[in-house]
Amino acid sequence: MSKIQAIRGMNDILPNESPAWQYLERVTNDVVHAYGYKEIRFPILEQTQLFKRSIGEVTDIVEKEMYSFTDRNGDDLSLRPEGTACCVRAAEQHGLLYNQQQRLWYRGPMFRHERPQKGRYRQFHQVGIESFGMAGPDIDAEIILISVALWRALGLTDHVRLEINNIGTADDRKAYGKALTTFLKMHESQLDEDSRRRLLSNPLRVLDSKVPETQALLADAPKLSEFVNPETEVHYQQLKALLSANQISFTENQRLVRGLDYYNNLVFEWITDALGSQGTVCAGGRYDALVAQLGGRGTPAVGLAFGMERLVLLMQETGNIPASVSNLLDIYVLYSEDTQLGNAIKLAEQLRQQVPGLRVQCHCGGGKFSNQLKKAYASGAAAAVIVDPDSLRWRTLSEDDVADTIELEVLWERARELLV
Repeated sequence: MSKIQAIRGMNDILPNESPAWQYLERVTNDVVHAYGYKEIRFPILEQTQLFKRSIGEVTDIVEKEMYSFTDRNGDDLSLRPEGTACCVRAAEQHGLLYNQQQRLWYRGPMFRHERPQKGRYRQFHQVGIESFGMAGPDIDAEIILISVALWRALGLTDHVRLEINNIGTADDRKAYGKALTTFLKMHESQLDEDSRRRLLSNPLRVLDSKVPETQALLADAPKLSEFVNPETEVHYQQLKALLSANQISFTENQRLVRGLDYYNNLVFEWITDALGSQGTVCAGGRYDALVAQLGGRGTPAVGLAFGMERLVLLMQETGNIPASVSNLLDIYVLYSEDTQLGNAIKLAEQLRQQVPGLRVQCHCGGGKFSNQLKKAYASGAAAAVIVDPDSLRWRTLSEDDVADTIELEVLWERARELLV
């Protein structure tokens, strides 16, 4: 009988990999809480119409990438391909938005049926940070500053760079889309296949083409900046001033557009050169019309999202996962004789209770003392406590101190006191 394998593009996170994820989760929690953001959780399944109305029916996500199906009740459902629309739906449904300001964040799996590649999977994990009810450039700056704080906390500041753009309103982009389409039709034979397909459905997405020949052609195309209205330009200039006042370096990229239809005014991306073609590690912008688009009252909003797989990969590539992250144990308790098994278990339990946060593993499964000692060294613990018939022995297993919970010498004295 053949073994059952995981679905292609939906990967397991193994025990030796999970510490890096837990570290990223802890750092993210600390950063968002430092800015006063509250966690929101919502289902992985939503009505398909939610994403058609928010993302746009002619986007690659809706056209080709969503996992959609009809359930037994005849409802059209989809696994969520992104989180912003879900966050808006949940907040609006539960009365969190009208005449209110909200700072929310979420974390969890998303799903897109695209070609799996390094750092890009069909089930991927995303963190989103969203704010509602604030229309000024100050909240835009705060969202970007949160990402700056995250890079600082993860040691990634020197490995990412910020690109920003003003894409104006929907009417601005409609006018620009007509001018861009006229230009591109004059050069249609020179476009790559994807760009020709997008030409009629979503011409602004041609700007995001990764094909060098298409990018060279776009050098002579109309510029979006020539079509944005003065009001959004004032907002954009104020944002740039706030970023500069906080010593945040950025590059203006007039070809930067997002693949989701709901964005307006500010859009931004954090780019790295450390991951090859998968250069974008975080992206976001304003989406002031989305709440009304989904049936609520007009509510200004801005947010960002980053894929956890890519950040973990970037941390690995740049050597920014602390060595202590993989050390899951402080103390390994073992025993020299089988008669001391009960005392060993008792001691390990007392240590956990007496020193909250201390990570203690007691040897189980029997075996010779020499084999127990080998497992103690292999465990990665900082030290071992050996239970003898009449005493305790202490052995340091590494040069590192036990984690910040307690010093080795103090712990040793505590262990001696606890064993009855």
